[in-house]
This record gives sequence, structure tokens and C-alpha cells, in this order.
Amino acid sequence: MAPEYIERFSPTERAVHWVHATAFLVLLATGLALYVPALSVAVGRRPLLKDIHVYTAVAWIGALVLVVVLGDRRRLRATVRELETFDADDMLWLRRYPRPQGRFNAGQKVNAALTAAFAVLFAVSGSLLWLGERDHRFRLASTILLHDWLTLISLFLLVGHLYLALIYPATRHALRGMTVGTVRRDWAERHHPKWVREQRQ
Repeated sequence: MAPEYIERFSPTERAVHWVHATAFLVLLATGLALYVPALSVAVGRRPLLKDIHVYTAVAWIGALVLVVVLGDRRRLRATVRELETFDADDMLWLRRYPRPQGRFNAGQKVNAALTAAFAVLFAVSGSLLWLGERDHRFRLASTILLHDWLTLISLFLLVGHLYLALIYPATRHALRGMTVGTVRRDWAERHHPKWVREQRQ
């Protein structure tokens, strides 16, 4: 019997994810090459790396705005509300008590909050660094330190995210939802039962 699939993410939601993911990987790669002297020497074109880093950041913001303007804003607003809502089951789940979860589990909600906060901090600190190279009034002692720490923490979060999405058997199927938009109903019933119940109402 063929498995039944249900939609988990709309095209607009997936576009937001992949725009952010693609830009983040390019920014991380070029940022690390600029930050680690050995990598910078190996690449040998530091000005080019800086240009790619800056233009990718601008393209990332522009692309996200474009997706929001042209995409399904109603669905995005509903997604934001879901991610912002922590109920009693979420709080217990974070304390490692098995509790039924909605379309996003509590860990995914925390990750989304961190991702949004880091995106803002990266944009602000990166802008100050860029402006500081042109006007000393924008040079703040802690800006480089903040940008570097954000990069290191983001690297660890990325490794965890990739492990859950690509390797860990229980959550690996979730990647299908972010690539083609649907997941198996039986998988969703095991991992996100509250969401499946809401779909039936």
C-alpha cells in the first residue's frame, strides 16, 4: 500500500528557507575564509572574497523581501504565529518529557527564534563593519567580536541542523517537507500528532 502524503510547507515557506540557507552557506564560507588566515592565504583573493561576502548579504535581504512581497503572505503570517507560540506541551518537551507536538516541535521553534535573532545581529554588525571601513565614526570595539562569535555559534547550530536533517533516522524524513513540501502521514502522526489532528478538523 502506497504511503499517504500531506503538505507540510508551502512553496513560499520553502523559498524563504532556501534563500536563507543558500545565502548563509555562502556568507559562512566567505566569512571563514576571511577570518582564518590560512584559508585567506589559500584562496589568495581577499578583496574578491569581501565583495562576494557583502554582495551576498545584500542579495539575501533583497531576495527575502521579494519572496515576502510576491509570495503567500497569509501563510507566512500563520507560520510566524505558530513559531512564536509556546504551549505547555512545548515547555515540557524542552525539559525532555515526551509530549505531542504541532507542525513545529519546541526545538524547531527555538531554532527559528535564534535564526531570526542572529540574522538581525549579523545584518547590524556586518553593516557597521562595512561602514567602519569607510568612516571611523562607525568603528565600535565590540563589533568584530560580536560578528565573529555569531559566526562560530552559527557554525555549531548548522552542524546540528544538518545532522538532524541528513543523518538522524527519526528526523531525516523532515527534509522531504522542505524540498517537495509533503511528508508521510504516518511519520507526521508520530512526530507532530497535534498538527495532524488539526488537519483533520
